[in-house]
Amino acid sequence: MDHASPQTIRLQDYRSPSFAIEKVDLRFDLAEESTLVTSTMSVRRTRSEDPLTLDGEDLELISVKVDGHALGRDDYTVTPASLIIPLIGHEAEIQIVTRLKPQENTQLSGLYQSSGNFCTQCEAEGFRRITYFLDRPDVLSRFTTRITADKTKYPVLLSNGNLVETDDLDGGRHQAVWEDPFLKPSYLFALVAGDLAHVEDHFITSSGRDVTLRIYTVAEDSDKCAHAMESLKKSMKWDEDVFGLEYDLDIYNIVAVRDFNMGAMENKSLNVFNSAYVLATPETATDANFNAIESVIAHEYFHNWTGNRVTCRDWFQLSLKEGLTVFRDQQFSADMQSAAEQRIDDVKMLRARQFPEDAGPQAHPVRPESYIEINNFYTATVYEKGAEIIRMMQTIIGKDNFRKGMDLYFKRHDGTAATVEDFVAAMQDASGVDLTQFTRWYGQAGTPHLEVRGAWNEGEQTYTLRVRQSAKPTPGQPEKRPLHIPLAVGLLGAGGRQMPLTFEGDNDDGPLSRVLDVKEPEQSFTFTGIGERPVPSLLRGFSAPVTLDAGYSREDLAFLLSNDPDEFARWEAGQTLATGLMLDLVTAYRQRQPMVLDPTFLTAFEAVLTSASLDPAFIALAITLPSQSYLAQQMAEIDVEAIEHVHQFVRAELSRRLGDRFLAIYHRLNDRQPYRFASDAVGRRSLKNACLFYLMANPSRETVALCRDQFFWADNMTDSLAALTALANTDVPEREEAVQAFYEKWSKNPLVIDKWLSVQAMSELPDTLERVRSLMGHESFSIRNPNRVRSLIGAFTQSNMPRFHDAHGGGYELLADTVLELDRINPQVAARMVGGFNQWRRYDEKRRGLMRAEIDRILRQPGLSKDVYEIASKSVAGG
Repeated sequence: MDHASPQTIRLQDYRSPSFAIEKVDLRFDLAEESTLVTSTMSVRRTRSEDPLTLDGEDLELISVKVDGHALGRDDYTVTPASLIIPLIGHEAEIQIVTRLKPQENTQLSGLYQSSGNFCTQCEAEGFRRITYFLDRPDVLSRFTTRITADKTKYPVLLSNGNLVETDDLDGGRHQAVWEDPFLKPSYLFALVAGDLAHVEDHFITSSGRDVTLRIYTVAEDSDKCAHAMESLKKSMKWDEDVFGLEYDLDIYNIVAVRDFNMGAMENKSLNVFNSAYVLATPETATDANFNAIESVIAHEYFHNWTGNRVTCRDWFQLSLKEGLTVFRDQQFSADMQSAAEQRIDDVKMLRARQFPEDAGPQAHPVRPESYIEINNFYTATVYEKGAEIIRMMQTIIGKDNFRKGMDLYFKRHDGTAATVEDFVAAMQDASGVDLTQFTRWYGQAGTPHLEVRGAWNEGEQTYTLRVRQSAKPTPGQPEKRPLHIPLAVGLLGAGGRQMPLTFEGDNDDGPLSRVLDVKEPEQSFTFTGIGERPVPSLLRGFSAPVTLDAGYSREDLAFLLSNDPDEFARWEAGQTLATGLMLDLVTAYRQRQPMVLDPTFLTAFEAVLTSASLDPAFIALAITLPSQSYLAQQMAEIDVEAIEHVHQFVRAELSRRLGDRFLAIYHRLNDRQPYRFASDAVGRRSLKNACLFYLMANPSRETVALCRDQFFWADNMTDSLAALTALANTDVPEREEAVQAFYEKWSKNPLVIDKWLSVQAMSELPDTLERVRSLMGHESFSIRNPNRVRSLIGAFTQSNMPRFHDAHGGGYELLADTVLELDRINPQVAARMVGGFNQWRRYDEKRRGLMRAEIDRILRQPGLSKDVYEIASKSVAGG
């Protein structure tokens, strides 16, 4: 394509549609060579005299009729992106017939085939690859879908809504008719046809309706759906209990497919899932997989109300459905498992994915102002930071008012396409709290920074917190306005005693934890009745997505790590302590000075490791060092070699100093009890495998034998994969033995082979790049399968900093080669891979030059998709 002037879509240019499509009748005649789609639409003009301009992409147009009359070729205009019909009247019935070749659709957008089965993916703009339509979220229609296919090859025919008719036809074919009574935009349309098995269950709603629940898979995977089904029932019950939201149809279907660009899709009553987020048994899935399935099943179900019943007016409002629904699935997961550990996991993901986005060339507001390709804005900013905005809103107005606001939002906007302003207005009206300043969070990119300093006045027995907020410039936003930031705080005295937080004029002692409303560039908050010098506990529960400079000493951090009753703040203190230590060691390494493990850190680490009062899952999180990529975020110029060396040194030194402790805990927890997916059992496995990880950082023949023994004797994937991961990072003969044995055992299971690829791609051993190149030619790898690409190339480029950023630049060349090959097959996945170059300016001069050269090579490619062009061009903008 010509990138000299790519089309930019801007929020400020939004216009409501000139036509409504009130009813759509779709007929799919599915066949091996090609598929015929007949769309009959009831179209009504809503304003102006504009011609009817329908979106369409890569379609073969067969015929067009208006009110039963066939149009000649001169009666309409076809462009590569549209079909233009100059309608004269106020209303019309439009019939359009298109021909598709789903078996050739490698983009996995629109109608395509996966493992021989037909399925669709229409979000964000895939429906236009099926038929010509007003493919935008603010055009809501009632859909009826008739599917005809060979009964032997495609016995299962599914679409949205309720099944109203089935018939056998001549020639061995059959048909099914699905009717969706609810208005929906085209992006929520779905169709699946294939030879599929299913598991079935039922859910009785709070009003007594019996809902049939079905999960469809290929036959050999039908025994792996029990956990997904249980997760679905838990989600339905939780949404009724917490938000009063009941399911609204007679059937709820989930289909697991092996070729899918995303994790899952919330199509009304017919969710299409990447099989990675449905299929699980203890032998094939880790604890993390079980957690992810529970979360994603919940997420897509919760979309039934926050996304489907109320959808978004335009794609700039994407976080209205995604950020809100991520918040809801995080709350659900916190209730199902451990709230503190869920919060820590949420924050770790936010910092790993969203903070770098905010700090790089792709920085954008939660509600972007413009885009070239909407698929590029399914980002951590829209999802995870969007969820943090909802969480802050709940913190500011209170949980009861938040529930009232949700009720009001649904009352006002059910069956409509809404905006961020609509949601905020519901919250403001329900609570009476002015959220005007708070809404800046939606329009301002970048991660705010808080600097907090405390001062105790012994004579007046007061303690004052002085808070300063700031934010760095981001692309297109050089100046930042102050935000409304909820800062949750506590004050700890001797022994960890919490002090009441009382403001002057309060009639009673204040609460032990308080949320401060930070609204100005600089503010002070003074607490009274503080009789001893406290240690402040700041940003409790991670009350806002900010970076924090609290000016803590190492002694303060060790105290908080030992005493803070807020588990997030306690974990954060340990992470901050470890980060400071490791950055100091980076300086020592650069200056060729001896590296010494700080005794304050060692003592605090050992105290947490051996604590009898802490939950094993929390201990596992607390003793996990900040990642290399997180350390890199703290540096003005990233020093790859120094970070890797320091990380290895600290792990090995902890292993050497505390090896007996790690070993004793490992043996105590390695009880080989039958697998249970329960929070206590998950926590024990987490801590046991964290200890194994440390033991293998300073390997002896005994610890290698211990690791090998766990690998071969484990009865669950969590323990097996943990041992394989440890061996894959250790240059011992047992490494190849385990890698080969794992493949031989699981070669027929695609999801487990994804794990096998990732483990090797993330190995920090020197031969990893060569291994990745070799695996790209392995029989198990296919560049056409997004899971395979993410598991091998994605894991290497996004999760293996030292090997991807090897100074010779081979990793950069590999990524650029992959992007260019993928772009011809699946531009969406290719664009996500380009993100591996986003931080290129922050590396040393040699690496900057190597990465820039590869980005330029991508941009010079003739016919480059707009998906890849947008990401790559933004990476070098201004450079």
